Amino acid sequence: MRILIVGAGATGGYFGGRLLQHGRDVTFLVREKRAAQLAQHGLSIRSATGDADLRSPPTVLAGDLRGPYELIVLSCKAYGLEQAMADIAPAAGPQTVILPLLNGMRQLDLLDARFGAQHVLGGQCVIAATLDADGAVRHLNTSHSLTFGERDGSASARMQRITQALSDAGFDARPSSTVLQDMWDKWIFLAALAGITCLMRGSVGEIVAAPGGTAAALDLLEDCRAVAERAGHAPSEQTLQRARGVLTEAGSTLTASMLRDLQHGHPIEADHIVGDLLARADRSRDEGSLLATVYAHLKVYEAGRSSAAA
Repeated sequence: MRILIVGAGATGGYFGGRLLQHGRDVTFLVREKRAAQLAQHGLSIRSATGDADLRSPPTVLAGDLRGPYELIVLSCKAYGLEQAMADIAPAAGPQTVILPLLNGMRQLDLLDARFGAQHVLGGQCVIAATLDADGAVRHLNTSHSLTFGERDGSASARMQRITQALSDAGFDARPSSTVLQDMWDKWIFLAALAGITCLMRGSVGEIVAAPGGTAAALDLLEDCRAVAERAGHAPSEQTLQRARGVLTEAGSTLTASMLRDLQHGHPIEADHIVGDLLARADRSRDEGSLLATVYAHLKVYEAGRSSAAA
């Protein structure tokens, strides 16, 4: 299977690197700077699950794409999605399948409109990774799962081919017949985690140690859960219990990547992770919610960042 990985950052570099390490036909769609870095130093993965050093990984620039590819894996940030869609257009043919690994749900709407719903799978990943100063992928723990599936839950022939291509490649490949629910479950947890850590500017442990911190975290999770329920994707009680446990763990150093981006003055996925969730809510019930407060807070940050750059 001919696979195009969009991006060779922490996420795309890790999963694409593992696939390449295990003999899959992988090409990375990258910018010129990253292409030069990979050509000079290769793609390195440092992980407790096993290191990898891949010399001269195949790369392509957007202007040089010649399609089609059978599978396109999108590992970009939400604010890079519009450009990524334009970049991959030459690689998308009649039989191409696009697997987005972005958080939230808005990417499905945008990809459906551009390429057609029949070309777009549901998908998500769980991994903590970063690029170091030399461009190596640093896997920060042992979690490295990639979930994917037809949005109608069917076990299609192409799902079988994709499962075969992604399995036994050094990470946990998880075909799912409930991928949309899986995506919603992750979305509401991530929105709550990102929202509360950005709003409070602290880790989970710091928040729950503060007066009212635990209640605020749980209130935000409840706001997110209510949106999912009204959208027909209510999380199970087991899912909620797991989320509550993580969001109220005493001494936890956990923060969201959105907070780290915010602290460094980087772009954030405010509209995609929080704004889109709020947009799917019942406005008459949710305008005064903590979720709405979080979104306002993030938009103030974005406005300030834009002003500083002007």
